[in-house]
Amino acid sequence: MQNMEDFTHFNDQGRAKMVDVGDKPGTVRTATAAASVLVSPETFELIKSGGMKKGDVLTVAQVAGIMGAKRTPDIIPMCHPIAITGIDMDLSLDEEKHSVEIRATVSCKGRTGVEMEALTAASVAALTVYDMCKAVQKDMVISEVKLLDKTGGVHGDFHREE
Repeated sequence: MQNMEDFTHFNDQGRAKMVDVGDKPGTVRTATAAASVLVSPETFELIKSGGMKKGDVLTVAQVAGIMGAKRTPDIIPMCHPIAITGIDMDLSLDEEKHSVEIRATVSCKGRTGVEMEALTAASVAALTVYDMCKAVQKDMVISEVKLLDKTGGVHGDFHREE
């Protein structure tokens, strides 16, 4: 069972605070997150063929994911601004599931991790797929937003076991 002391974003009064990372050493850190957008067979074919009126869905979502990672501290209140050293977005089409599969890998050399940046990148890319396709389908499902792995930092590495 978790104690209040286990949560780093609360002060002694139980109120929100931004964690002080000033004394932590800068280390290389990476994080990879994923998301999935389930679409109809018709929407899938339009994405695949480049037939969406708004343009190339995967390219626009890729750029949106990169932009989202860079803006993470603007939308997640306790995230530190981080000097990101790299962002790699991988969007692919899964024929069997009729889905857009998204992977975002973010790296930095810093005092805090980039998990939130990777999760934000994957989420923003998924939301952009929805935005690009909503004219032809409103019931798409964004799912499986999750951290796949992270390296570096005091808490060590994490690798999701599926």
